[in-house]
Amino acid sequence: MTETPAARHYSEQQAGSLTSGDQLLLPDGERTAEIQRVELESDDFGTPAVVLANLTGGGTIRIAAGSTVKIASPTARNVTLQDIMVQDAAHQDTASDAVTQLPVAMRLPKGEQADAEQPDGEQFHAESREHQPPAAVEAAPVAPAVVVPPLPAIPPAVSGPSAEELARIPAPQGTPESVVEAAAEAHPDAVGVLLLADKLAKGINFKSGSCLKDLSDLAHELFITLKDPDGALAVADLLNVLPYDGNPGRWASVEASLALSSYICRQDRQEERAEVYEKLLRTPENQETDPFKARMNAKVRQRSLNEPNLYDKEIFRSIDNSNHEAEREWRLLRLESLLFLRAHGGSETIGLGELQRRISNELESVRA
Repeated sequence: MTETPAARHYSEQQAGSLTSGDQLLLPDGERTAEIQRVELESDDFGTPAVVLANLTGGGTIRIAAGSTVKIASPTARNVTLQDIMVQDAAHQDTASDAVTQLPVAMRLPKGEQADAEQPDGEQFHAESREHQPPAAVEAAPVAPAVVVPPLPAIPPAVSGPSAEELARIPAPQGTPESVVEAAAEAHPDAVGVLLLADKLAKGINFKSGSCLKDLSDLAHELFITLKDPDGALAVADLLNVLPYDGNPGRWASVEASLALSSYICRQDRQEERAEVYEKLLRTPENQETDPFKARMNAKVRQRSLNEPNLYDKEIFRSIDNSNHEAEREWRLLRLESLLFLRAHGGSETIGLGELQRRISNELESVRA
């Protein structure tokens, strides 16, 4: 009896968990091909959208990241790109017969071999030899090797700071409102500080995204414009101890504050305190427990570090238009990106030395 494709043994799994060596059931539903390499392609928002399965011998299959695909048992027939393009019906029939003529024990998955009905020894070997070429009859039949695909790579978990490490961040002197008021009193002629302090004096709500943004802006204003690192750290620490709540909008302000605090402490030789801020900055990275999602998130995160938005076009356009105010605003955004990279220890494209040089240049530009 000829075995149909539906009778073969397949297992279903998510496209994102495909690995090298897997035997992927092709879109025609009849043949399989071995995967040589798996890549992830993100959409314009940075979210992994398409899995690119590069096949052995050439060719790529595009699969939606959330799709479920079928993986054939290790004994299923493997095809290359040349096999996929062959349209000769006689050739396909011959290939199908070659698979069905294998002994039952070789075609069934390992877990089902014990349940198959086996003929007695002499009849079993005689039937096997009838379908083999003369040269193959001489040699003992060799079962195909079982290839166990490797487990998906899982990024190492990022551990948060311990209680002892968190103690390196000093507690605020008084209420959050009093900390802001002290910063304003230290710079009575700084219009930017006074405007932000007036908004925050009405009450600081740590669940308000706009309130967190004002605190972050105040810390940056104190350090960048007024060169007051101590005042900037005092305000930033109001944000730095807030836990990650899964809200990207609110966390963006905390993230900027942590990156600024790390840089200030590195400049002041407070290395241990800087490490605490950097660990807090990486808090979202160890929240995902699903291995597939964690691996995709790690790839997206590394890509964003390797290809940061440094607002080059916007800055050059402002320079061409002699719009110094707009240029300064864009440079402040570039500085935030550079501080974020510095807190991550650099990236694969920009090292720490280069980052330090660029940060110094931007500080000089925005302070001029």
